[in-house]
Amino acid sequence: MVRMILVAAALCLFSPGLQAADPSTFLTSPSSTESRKGLEEKVVEHTLKNGMKLLLVERHSSPTVSAWIRFRVGSVDERSDERGIAHLLEHMLFKGTTTLGTSDYAAEKPILDKIEETAQALTLEKSRRGKADQGKVAELEKRLAELEAQAAKFVIKDEFFELYSKNGGVGYNAFTSRDGTTYLISLPSNKLELWAAIESDRLKNAVLREFYTERSVVMEERRRSYDADPESKLWETFLASAFLTHPYGQPTIGWSSDIQNLTRSKAEQFFRSYYAPNNAIVAIVGDINSQAAINLVERYFGSIPPGKELAPVTAEEPKQAGERRIELVAEAEPTLMIAFHKPAILARDDYVFDVISMILGNGRTSRLYKKLVIEKQIVADVGVFDAPGSRFPSLFIVSATPRSPHTAAEVETAILAELELLKNEPVAERDLQRILNKIEYEEARRMGTNGGLARNLTEYEAVAGDWRYMTEYRGKVTTVTAADIQRVAKEYFTRENRSVGFITTKGGELK
Repeated sequence: MVRMILVAAALCLFSPGLQAADPSTFLTSPSSTESRKGLEEKVVEHTLKNGMKLLLVERHSSPTVSAWIRFRVGSVDERSDERGIAHLLEHMLFKGTTTLGTSDYAAEKPILDKIEETAQALTLEKSRRGKADQGKVAELEKRLAELEAQAAKFVIKDEFFELYSKNGGVGYNAFTSRDGTTYLISLPSNKLELWAAIESDRLKNAVLREFYTERSVVMEERRRSYDADPESKLWETFLASAFLTHPYGQPTIGWSSDIQNLTRSKAEQFFRSYYAPNNAIVAIVGDINSQAAINLVERYFGSIPPGKELAPVTAEEPKQAGERRIELVAEAEPTLMIAFHKPAILARDDYVFDVISMILGNGRTSRLYKKLVIEKQIVADVGVFDAPGSRFPSLFIVSATPRSPHTAAEVETAILAELELLKNEPVAERDLQRILNKIEYEEARRMGTNGGLARNLTEYEAVAGDWRYMTEYRGKVTTVTAADIQRVAKEYFTRENRSVGFITTKGGELK
């Protein structure tokens, strides 16, 4: 599915301090020939001997470039004792290397080793729970704090950020999802070698310093943004209930018990195994010479050995055999989510779901917005989206915020009625054409910035197996018919395939 990758809203996002780039900063106006077949002619592909995939697009309208590195490893690839490790690594890889982020690594390393030894002993003792020796726990905690204070004397904060910032870099950031992990930057094109030097050093020589301090930061993030936030808590519970077997049901940040048992040794092993050239896709878009950029990447990244191939995710979610209803009682405004299992990207029905999504929830002219927000005025807002990933079968979700005094039950009934219309009344040809026109617009908008194009090249190369998915997409959608929409609605929008999640105000009537 050609999705809008809403990094700040939909994914776990981390930045060490640099503000996100203003999209207009690196705006380039694509010509009409740059879409679809035109783009295929512009993308230069190159694969290094170590397996790193390189995608380049020359755009000479401004002396800028965007560089994105997408690793094919996300939280869906974690084992049960690693949950949350990809997200924590996203934080840790901003901490520096053997030469960056430290004033004296030779003096720092012995202390880091002692920190790990102490932290492992502390984690083991705490894992005994009620049988733990509390005196030993207190002693180890004190020792760990002392060692961390010693190590902190060598730390140079945010040195990656400072280097990029001083050299005109903007939008320096990263995000982790269930499907992958991405690092990104936009900078003047004459600073591309700086990017290559920094990022190759990070792959070769990353030091996970301040690990346990950062683990505490993530624990606090989890408490503040998930455990204490009713909507986020509902979302986590909702996904965990919708996926009983597949790891899509596990939160990217990890559960609290997962995070508190992660160790630096385990994170380093995960990093060395999978954050490697053979699991990386690099997109460089902007004012470059393609061959010169290839030579540059070869020079800095070519000597890095490949890592392990990711083990396949073999878990398959069994077919749901009955409606699942998830209620959260909280001091919060009512919220409603309705989800149906759907196929993964590349499946024929995934394109049909894209069309259904646009019919129901794309903008103020969509059916749900017109019916529920404007006409009936029973919701404050309504949205339609796919989550939590694309690589594997996922969910088609409708979410809404009831407008007082209307209830979640009333809104649920209205939404289900609109889904029934899709089963029983063919969508008009003019509505299908309107959707194609919107796709044409969105296609041009997605390619309107260097960063936007780099994002989509890496995203679809990773989740669809080929970046050409984005150029072939419109042609696939044009084959979707009104009969396809009715067939998919009848097959998937069933009670047996449905999950419903809602918040009931504390003290209010249970639904």
